[in-house]
Amino acid sequence: MYLVRPPYLLKKLFPEATWRMNALEKKIYLTFDDGPVPEVTPLVLDILKQEQIKATFFCVGGNVAKHPELFADILKQGHAVGNHTYNHLKGWNTDTGKYLDNINQCAEVVPSALFRPPYGKMKKSQARLLLSKSAGAHLPSTIVMWDVLSGDYDKNTSPEKCLKNVTDNLRKGSIILFHDSIKAQPNMLFALPRFIQFAKQNGYEFCLFEGRGREF
Repeated sequence: MYLVRPPYLLKKLFPEATWRMNALEKKIYLTFDDGPVPEVTPLVLDILKQEQIKATFFCVGGNVAKHPELFADILKQGHAVGNHTYNHLKGWNTDTGKYLDNINQCAEVVPSALFRPPYGKMKKSQARLLLSKSAGAHLPSTIVMWDVLSGDYDKNTSPEKCLKNVTDNLRKGSIILFHDSIKAQPNMLFALPRFIQFAKQNGYEFCLFEGRGREF
């Protein structure tokens, strides 16, 4: 079970996070979580290259360490990257010190000012320390959540429902969340190209965040 739009209470709990960009401009922000993985990420990159749009990949550090060539491809093709912890930790179930250490470990292989907590779940204490920079000089400084959740990872969501989730809820400034993971692959590969066409036909511009990361 998931909510396509983030619940009000979660947004209220983390008002310092970025949930949506400028609501006055017809710009949207396409994002992917959990990669890079060789079974899926190259397919996503091919779609984005064909459509000539850029996206932001919130990468799991362990996946980057295992597949550095895929991470390099993401950057070489002009996409942005963000920190998604090293081991895809759920903040609610993790000691704050351990959680920040895991973000730091990811930052060693994913140099970016952007961070998205796996599952969208982290403690207030973790967010506060992250944003204060007191836990590490190289930690990301911007928490990016989402405005539209595709639900591509959910086994009870059909490809058609995944597409409907994103097309029905798209609006100015939306941050859209897909996954470049094996679990999400069938739904995502069906919905992504159709969503891109829908957004283009309706006059939306695909944009990147600042603090996008760098090649290294």
